[in-house]
Amino acid sequence: MRLGNGMMVKICGITNREDALAAIDGGAAALGFNFYPPSPRYVSPDQAAAIADGLPAGVWKVGVFVDESPEAVLRTATQVSLDIAQLHGSEPPEQYPHGIRVWKAIRVVGQAVGLPTDNPAEAVLLDGPASGQPFDWAYGARAILPANARLILAGGLDAGNVRAAIEQVHPWGVDACSQIEISAGRKNRSKMAAFLKAALEASR
Repeated sequence: MRLGNGMMVKICGITNREDALAAIDGGAAALGFNFYPPSPRYVSPDQAAAIADGLPAGVWKVGVFVDESPEAVLRTATQVSLDIAQLHGSEPPEQYPHGIRVWKAIRVVGQAVGLPTDNPAEAVLLDGPASGQPFDWAYGARAILPANARLILAGGLDAGNVRAAIEQVHPWGVDACSQIEISAGRKNRSKMAAFLKAALEASR
């Protein structure tokens, strides 16, 4: 896991083992598995467990959930051996699952963003107003974070814009998905490799 330079690079929407291995080979520190059934990148816990089986221990497995109960999140986390639950719904802090690290996602729709300073999330992921859409990174640079929380930047990132995003926002991590795909859930290997290379180089 390449965190030595302070940058966590995540590839989200993993639906097959080949893409998972290619992401890891390119330097990804984390892989995202989408457990939201309406998503075109949805994978079942059984599918995700098969993909994740035997992956390097240092690579974080992140489950993406939308308004699931804490019990359902923890069941999936146990089955897939997830490291992190990334919550994309309207989950209040009192409904965060216990016993697993939590990243809270927020969509940026054109105003200042953030979470109350007492929110227990380990990291805050800022996403675009819709899947694959970037947002004004100036809002990310001014985001209000919980105490000790880290900032992850997502939303329309690819090899062509990730350096500028990192230089403007200085996030702890970056996350890419739809802009490095051939189709929903299938990665374009060359675009993914270029994104990983650009992100890691920019973080240095």
